[in-house]
Amino acid sequence: MSHLPILLVDDEEGIRTVLAITLEDEGYPVDTASSGNEALALFQAGRHPIVVTDIRMPGMSGVDLLREIKRIEPKTEVIMISGHADIDVAIQSLKHDASDFITKPINMDVFTFALQRAEERSTMRRQLEEHTSNLEALVERKSAQLVEVERRAAARQLFEGLTASLEAFAANLDNMSMFNQMPMFVSIHNRNHEVVAINDHYRQRLGDLVGQKSWSMFDDLLNGERDCPVARTIADKAARRAEHVVRCINGNHHAVAVDTVPITASDDEVELVLEFMVDLREAEQLREELRTTQHKYQQLFDQTPCFISVQNRDFTILSSNARHKDGLGDLEGGLCYERIMHRASPCRDCPLIKTFEDGEMHQMETVITNRKGEQINALIWSAPIRDTSGEITEAIEMITDITQIRKLQDRLTSLGLLLGSTAHGIKGLLTGIDGAIYRLGGGLRNKNDARVEDGFNDLQHLTGRMKQTVLDILYYAKKRELNWKVIDVAAFALNTYTTMSAKAEAKNVLLELDIAKNLGSFKGDASILASALGNILENAIDACNGNEPDAPGNVLFKITGDANQIAFQITDNGAGMDHETRDKLFTLFFSSKGIAGTGIGLFVANEIVQQHGGNITVESEQGHGSTFIVYIPRELSVQV
Repeated sequence: MSHLPILLVDDEEGIRTVLAITLEDEGYPVDTASSGNEALALFQAGRHPIVVTDIRMPGMSGVDLLREIKRIEPKTEVIMISGHADIDVAIQSLKHDASDFITKPINMDVFTFALQRAEERSTMRRQLEEHTSNLEALVERKSAQLVEVERRAAARQLFEGLTASLEAFAANLDNMSMFNQMPMFVSIHNRNHEVVAINDHYRQRLGDLVGQKSWSMFDDLLNGERDCPVARTIADKAARRAEHVVRCINGNHHAVAVDTVPITASDDEVELVLEFMVDLREAEQLREELRTTQHKYQQLFDQTPCFISVQNRDFTILSSNARHKDGLGDLEGGLCYERIMHRASPCRDCPLIKTFEDGEMHQMETVITNRKGEQINALIWSAPIRDTSGEITEAIEMITDITQIRKLQDRLTSLGLLLGSTAHGIKGLLTGIDGAIYRLGGGLRNKNDARVEDGFNDLQHLTGRMKQTVLDILYYAKKRELNWKVIDVAAFALNTYTTMSAKAEAKNVLLELDIAKNLGSFKGDASILASALGNILENAIDACNGNEPDAPGNVLFKITGDANQIAFQITDNGAGMDHETRDKLFTLFFSSKGIAGTGIGLFVANEIVQQHGGNITVESEQGHGSTFIVYIPRELSVQV
């Protein structure tokens, strides 16, 4: 008789050896361990059904080992070995579900009897589990068989009822309005491949074919009965879908989509076949109408005279019209505020944010840059796009170029705004001139040459600023014809440099001049062109005001040229500009100086350069200075 494996645990080698030999002589497979930790490792590997352990052991005690074994495998039988002094502890171990305990010195008869009881309990538990498992499987199998029998009986009853209903339905199809109102060919066929009923649409278009063979209406079957959809459905008892050509009463031939559905009787044989045929010509007409509608929509979408895009709640551009792609670029997949507005976050007054919040249309006006690098005035509208449940899933953004309208409006309405916005600056200049005159008069009265010179220098500087401001206003208020003359490049550049040197020195900014050799001449209006370059130079000098003491301001005025044009380059090491500021740099009344700027200087400078047939490019990065290059053609083909 084979016995169950035993794990024997005792820290005394002598007892462990004697017990192991005795158990092996009795036929028990034995593993031994000298400590609780060693025993726990052996148990986790072998899951012994019986464990015999001493209570008193260094490190992990027998009671602690009992707890861990029961936690891992509650069904394990554990016999505790105790001395007479450990009786209380042994009794406590029974509360932790120990199987038995024996005392030292060990009586082998008692020990053998305890092992037999533990083995019987373990064997009985295993047999009971097997019987329970077999019983559960038997119940589950019988239950499934019962359910299957009931399902088949219910299905047979359903098929018998459905067949009876369909037979009655087929016999009275002409009296029923449901299929007669359907715009498709509906027919019922019997197992003899005969048409037994049809709807009105079938009768009017294909003829009264009741009693005819199920393939008589088709015009494209090489082998009638073998290729007929109804015959094939009866043969394999499966629904089918195919396309065929039918012959109409008027002699026309129409392509149709054919669906056949078998109806089985109680003997699982096909009793009837329900056939639906859809005229594909009508379906194709509907598809063509859909394509036409989509084409018209796309034309409307693309030809609308504004930039249109569809965006989601993350401001990702999902689609855009052709004008949007041509004017602003193919920006699909990008973020609106990054790709169009050149910002790191959505605009503060973004209309799309408001539209997603309240579901209403909103608008804002701003300046954007097109794909050619041109600044345009834009009116932005937003409107919601809802799904079938009414939820706002996307929004449409429409950008209209109103640059020309804004220019016309500006010419009519901005003079008052211009005067109002510059009044404070002019007042300050006049106050400064009064002070300079006072110092000049005091110096003359007191014959103080230093005071006279100081007052004169201030008066000259302030008068120059006043003159520049007035020229800007006059130029903006009414463009005048240019006084075209041949201008020597080197002399013109030197005069412009000399004019701005005093301002640069007063601001503690180093202004350097670099003129290439043999630049020759060009045609232009020297006075207003000097005013334009002076505005840009003045902005470059002002940009260096915030420089640290260890990085003094520096402005380079460099003039180069080729056979076709002169390039006036102005580079500073000042504060620089972000992308949004660069985009709006030449916009009327836009200033990055706050109340210290009028917002017309660079606008007028750009107008003057364009009037000369030239253009201005700007490169700048915040914190790394700016470079303006003014390109003036040597000859203007058409003087404007």
